[in-house]
Amino acid sequence: MAAKKIIAVVGATGAQGGGLVKAILKDPKKEFSVRAITRNINSEKAQALLQKGVEVREADVSDRPSLHRAFSGAYGAFCVTFFWDHFSVEKEMTHARNMAEAAKKAGLKHVIWSTLEDTREWVPLEDNRMPTLQGKYKVPHFDGKGASDAYFMDSGVPYTLLLTSFFWDNFINFGMAPQKGPDGELAITLPMADKKLPGIAVDDIGRCVLGIFKAGKRYQKKKIGISGEHLRGQEMADIFTKVYGKTVKYNQVPPGVYRSFDFPGADDLGNMFQFKAEFEQYYCGARDPAIARRLNPELLDFETWLVMNKDKISF
Repeated sequence: MAAKKIIAVVGATGAQGGGLVKAILKDPKKEFSVRAITRNINSEKAQALLQKGVEVREADVSDRPSLHRAFSGAYGAFCVTFFWDHFSVEKEMTHARNMAEAAKKAGLKHVIWSTLEDTREWVPLEDNRMPTLQGKYKVPHFDGKGASDAYFMDSGVPYTLLLTSFFWDNFINFGMAPQKGPDGELAITLPMADKKLPGIAVDDIGRCVLGIFKAGKRYQKKKIGISGEHLRGQEMADIFTKVYGKTVKYNQVPPGVYRSFDFPGADDLGNMFQFKAEFEQYYCGARDPAIARRLNPELLDFETWLVMNKDKISF
């Protein structure tokens, strides 16, 4: 019996990587085995994976030799970076380059890079519709990923560039759940006007990534985008109202107001939502739910996801 192909998963205890680990473990065809790569093998999440019989390797994206060791002997790798840990585009790009170079040195047959747009291709730095941040970016957590695509494209390793969408899990983990406003009424707050926002469940990203690996060469040397559904803010608010049985409104604020909110990265996210709204046709078009469903027939829409996660969101 042939040995299963190993997929090395960076950030295996995080959101996207964790979703892929789950997808591989639950795959009834068992085509691949998973090698979970984490910065701390002693963490509770890493230990939980070990208890499930998962191979766990410790490596750090800032340490290229450790990545090479973790990638060696694998068929492919899923690569992701962790901007919100440090807020540094330069650090993120260094980590992406380390992964691409380690993948090349390890001789991997397929790398999937979780990326986003370099928004400066649409909004040059001299364009004052939104402020320039950190001196040379419009949406820092997008721009560094987009600029890092070249590392994977130039590596010589067969690659897929994967454009992800807004994580519906942000309503659980990122403080975006409905909140009471000064008027005492519940609302979700987004600076998206009446534009559609592509969104997806994090676990569905994992299942789509597995689908890309299963497809072999079909998506290699290509950029594809995935989403579960494209929804306006009002439509999301209406779904919250339906699922929870209490009225949730859509608090539509201008991007400038969102940028002024008092939490780390509000300016980055304000610019991000403005980019998504102003370039709605491109942004939605680049993230096709039909492609995601082809890769992952279990793809969830927002209402189904919200019903499944109702108890995890309290407001």
